[in-house]
Amino acid sequence: MLRFTHLAFRFAAVTAVALTVGCSAPTEAERPAAAGSQPVKTDSADRSDVKKLIADWPNRPSLGANQMLAKYGAPQEATAEKLVWHNQGPYKRIVVTRLEIPHDFPKPHMDFMAHTIDYRVPADKANALMAYDGSVTIDRTAGEISARCDLEGHNILTLNLAHDIATGKKSAEQARKAFGENVVQDVLGNNPPYVTALQFQPSPSPADPDTPVIPGSPKRMGSEGAVGTSGSNDAGDAEVLGFIGAVDDNEILAAAEAAKEKLNPQIASYALMLHKAHGQHLVDTMKLGVKIGVTPADTEAVDKLRVKGAGELAALVPLDGDEFGRAYIDAMVKGHTEVVSMIDSQLMKNARNADLQQHLKATRDAVATHLEEAKRLQAETKR
Repeated sequence: MLRFTHLAFRFAAVTAVALTVGCSAPTEAERPAAAGSQPVKTDSADRSDVKKLIADWPNRPSLGANQMLAKYGAPQEATAEKLVWHNQGPYKRIVVTRLEIPHDFPKPHMDFMAHTIDYRVPADKANALMAYDGSVTIDRTAGEISARCDLEGHNILTLNLAHDIATGKKSAEQARKAFGENVVQDVLGNNPPYVTALQFQPSPSPADPDTPVIPGSPKRMGSEGAVGTSGSNDAGDAEVLGFIGAVDDNEILAAAEAAKEKLNPQIASYALMLHKAHGQHLVDTMKLGVKIGVTPADTEAVDKLRVKGAGELAALVPLDGDEFGRAYIDAMVKGHTEVVSMIDSQLMKNARNADLQQHLKATRDAVATHLEEAKRLQAETKR
């Protein structure tokens, strides 16, 4: 059970190179810094360590990596496969990868460098952005848009034209044409503004967590409708439902992890039973919330329990076989004991709706039964 918590569940070049790959003529280090930003460089020893990691990279990604190192200093993340900078210039993230991906727009070159900014893309513009450039990536939930090419200047160009599409200034075809025109001007050394700096400010609060579609799903505290929707219910019942759902989610996720292991048949059967029982109980709890007009609330307290549970399950994941089985059963004994205590000392006192109180009593009986079986299995594993 892992403290009856919900275990929450998710990356320029010189003229000769530019003429070869279809990207800008001047080096990125020669370009002006993007508007409102100053690169922050770390010490040369750090950059030296990074250069050792990329010593055997292909020439083009190596060039891009060294350009970003020269401009922004050592990255916050560095492996033999990719370098990642966070919060440099106007960017949320810069990623340079060893892997090269062929890309023929606006002319054949290789993609290996991505720049990401905070930006909320209107849902009705997503198709146009995909038609504009296949190397544009949209993450609506995180509120991000990324451009991937082989030069920072061309990623800036990609983002500027993506903004024009998102704001209705250009169609996808108009943006594609403008991209090619800007590249030609860049190759000629004219430094078009769309290539040298972002022409807009990234969104300050772009994240879009979307909305639940499963009836009875919880809502984050503070969201509209996160508490009672009928006059007879209040935030107490909403949080109680939130805790019950967290218990079920916890059991489901822990049992699903147990199903990946080669366990003692009795423990495997117990985990499967918990998965099915708590899955059905979660569905029933959400239906109850709909019936009584209360939306489960994910309060700060509920979320803290989820975070703690995720950490405790993470400690089990590296274990294998019988070692995992023993630790899993120990966690079930501890967790179920705590759930019984939570129902008795907290949830029953806070629940006001009669149907919810009855649901809690049935929940306690089921959890107590699960606890007794876990204790039996625990005793057997210690023989």
